Amino acid sequence: MEFVIGIILVLSFFGLAYYCVKGHNLMIGFLVIATIWTALSLLGTLVASPEFIAENEILQFGGDSGTSLVSILNNIYQSAPEGWGTTLVNVCWGAWFGRVLMETGIASTLIRKTVELGGDRPIITVALLNIVTAIIFTAMTGAGPVIAIGVIVLPILMSLGVPKAIAMFTFMGSVSAGMYLNPVLQWSQLRAFILAADEMPEFSFTWYATHWGYFALAISLVVVCILAGIYLKVSKPSHAWAAQTRGASEQKDAPLYALILPIVPVVLKIAFDFSVIGGFVIAGFAALFLCGRMKGSFKENCQLVNKLYYDGVVDTAPLIGFLLTLPMFNTCASYAAPYFKEVLGSFMPTNEYVICALFAALSIMGFFRGPLTLYGCGAATLGVLRGVGSFSAPFLFCVFTIPSTTVNVGSCITQSWIAWGLAYTKVESKDYLKLSIPFAYITSILLYVLTAFTVTGLTGSWLVS
Repeated sequence: MEFVIGIILVLSFFGLAYYCVKGHNLMIGFLVIATIWTALSLLGTLVASPEFIAENEILQFGGDSGTSLVSILNNIYQSAPEGWGTTLVNVCWGAWFGRVLMETGIASTLIRKTVELGGDRPIITVALLNIVTAIIFTAMTGAGPVIAIGVIVLPILMSLGVPKAIAMFTFMGSVSAGMYLNPVLQWSQLRAFILAADEMPEFSFTWYATHWGYFALAISLVVVCILAGIYLKVSKPSHAWAAQTRGASEQKDAPLYALILPIVPVVLKIAFDFSVIGGFVIAGFAALFLCGRMKGSFKENCQLVNKLYYDGVVDTAPLIGFLLTLPMFNTCASYAAPYFKEVLGSFMPTNEYVICALFAALSIMGFFRGPLTLYGCGAATLGVLRGVGSFSAPFLFCVFTIPSTTVNVGSCITQSWIAWGLAYTKVESKDYLKLSIPFAYITSILLYVLTAFTVTGLTGSWLVS
């Protein structure tokens, strides 16, 4: 019977994949699938063989075990979401900092100075804008900041003769490159899929950045720049857009000495293991003061800070809803893992190099919220993989962050800001995918090679099972 339960769980897994591909609400989807998996896992304990239950301690509850049905349900629906408090706090403060960078004009000033430096050489300007965009998004996250920077960068690129599909591709690709060193998206959110905030403290953002993150950002940025150059060489220039963005002439540049502030939270975190929120607060208030946004009365200044925080939280509201249901799913997946292992244990690879090769070959499955991206149904794949073998936290993190970031964040048309960009630039989705799929594949392959050389073979306290 445990095999039958496993088959039903696998079928529900594909049902979740189909649901995600169709673009339905992820919060509701993961809430429903968490309930289904919980019910099936608990039902399995009533019909599975005694030998199967004895082999899987997590399924032993009731009787003398001391674990009641109510405590399991409380763990899934109450304790699991509560455990993500740190992640949600980091998301909210990161969204506030993104709003500060927009309000003070620091982000837009960086873009304009970069364009001036590139002059009338489109390829040089594209490369410089990619670098600056990646730097900006090491600190900013959420649909609001991406759109705010996009309405500056995209018209500039298209006014230089860059075809609109290539402009879209190069901007979104550089956004995803910067996300590899983003302490909110890359660390607080994705790390929470693998470990709780207080688990395995040696797997720090500093360790991640110095061993893998710097290289991932650089590789992604180089690939998007090279592909943009190739695409520009084989395309015809277009001058359909005016060079000036709306309101740009009236916008005052931020002071030059304030332009370093976007990377301050990341530098503080990597160099001193300083708190993420502390870095946002220091850099955010420094930006407000240095750019003259705090010249009003105390009450007015408080209202400004409050408004920026409100706008930032609104930017991330759909994500927060998703993040509050995701830990329910992750927790119930641990109860379902023995049944998945019963069905898939003989098929799923346990060798780290084989996993890297397999994930690289199947990178396309990160598109459309597929089974490789943690922002889709990749959490289920993670649960299955953890159920069939023991892998280190850094390895699992890198393996799943590649499709979640390069494929989903920077290439897939189901991503909210990419969907906005398609509507804004009037680019057809098929034209965008023709450019983004090669980027996703090439970058993923290179990053899995990086993973194979840097984070495989870790043992001891790194292991997560």
